[in-house]
Parts: sequence; C-alpha cells; structure tokens
Amino acid sequence: MNSPVIIKSFQNGIAVILDNTLDFPQLLEEVGMKFRESAAFFKDARMAVSFEGRKLDVEEETLLIRTISENCRLNIVCLVGKDEEKNQTYLKAIHQASRKDENEGQFYRGNLKNGQVLEIESSVVIIGDVGAGAVIAAKKDIIVIGGLYGEAYAGADGGTGHFVVALDMSPEKLKIGDTRYVPVKKTGRWSIRPKVMAKIAFEREGSIVMEPVTKELLNMLPI
Repeated sequence: MNSPVIIKSFQNGIAVILDNTLDFPQLLEEVGMKFRESAAFFKDARMAVSFEGRKLDVEEETLLIRTISENCRLNIVCLVGKDEEKNQTYLKAIHQASRKDENEGQFYRGNLKNGQVLEIESSVVIIGDVGAGAVIAAKKDIIVIGGLYGEAYAGADGGTGHFVVALDMSPEKLKIGDTRYVPVKKTGRWSIRPKVMAKIAFEREGSIVMEPVTKELLNMLPI
C-alpha cells in the first residue's frame, strides 16, 4: 500500500487498513500521526472501528484503540469484524443506547471472569465474555459483544426502559431496574441446548422478555 495507514469510511464507522510489514511500534506511530492529522474531521464523533490488513491480538487492538483515543477525540463505541449482518444488528442497538445521552457510555475490552464485578455509571459496550460468576452492573444499558454467562443488571439504580443484549445470552441472573428475569421452564424428555443467537432482554408489561435480536424488533422497542 502507498500509505502504512489508510482510513476508509463505511455506513456505521471507519475501517483502519494497516500495513502488515511494519514493526508494530512503528505502526502505532503511523496510526497516531494519521489520526492527529484527521482530528478536526472526527471531532467528538461516535463510531465503530474495523482493523484490517493484518492479524492482531487483543493487546495490539487495545494499544491501537488507545493510540487513536490519545490523538483525536473520536469515541470508539465498538470493534466490528467481517460478519456484516451481525455487525449491523449490534450497531443498531448501540445507536439506540447512544441517542439516550450522547455524552455518556463506556467501552470495555476483555473478558470478565468468575468473581470479577464491573460497575458502570452509564451504558456499557463489552467486547468479550461475561463469564459464569462474573457480574456486570450498569445504570443504563448493557451490550455484550460476546457471551453473557454471569449476572447482568441494567438500570442498576432502579431506572426503567433499559435493555441487555448479548451474542450468546445465557445469564445466571438478569435484572432490569427492579424487575428480575424469570426464565421459562421447558418440560420434555430430552434436554437440547438452544442454538446460539443474539438476544435482547427488555421490559414488557411489568416483566422481562428475551427475544432474538432483529432489526424489526429494535425499530419497535421504545429504547
């Protein structure tokens, strides 16, 4: 490529195309310089980011996100990959949360493990899994781009109208505001693990329902 760092826009964010021959420390410098030059363009925009062109591990992705944040005021709401349909669905949920308060919301990269507790004063987007025995509590909405296998509490201060969404929704406990999710017990001779799919939990008529995430559903929800 002519430039070691190329920025291309797509409908919901930007793709950062990286040279795969540079040493990573040098690449970080190039990324920092590129986003300093573009700082006036991004201002305080909230965008999804895709890293392309070279294989990255979690530590390298974290360093890239930090470098971008230190060199411009771009707010990265999530990382996206190649599954376009899944990306579009999650970005819709993120945009719904963002419209509630443009100045709030946090981004967390990594897995929460047994015994870990993460408490957030606003909404949170988690890139990773919330493992069994872990707890995530947010005063607003919770979006898990990964598996939710532990405990999740949205509207943790008692607020209503919030939601929890995850790529694999299998929480030990889930609560929105003061309403606790009660799973529907299925009777039958055979126990079959349900197909993994993105689901969203939200309040409806005094109880919490959990349904597959679709664009149609997100358009209908009062969120």
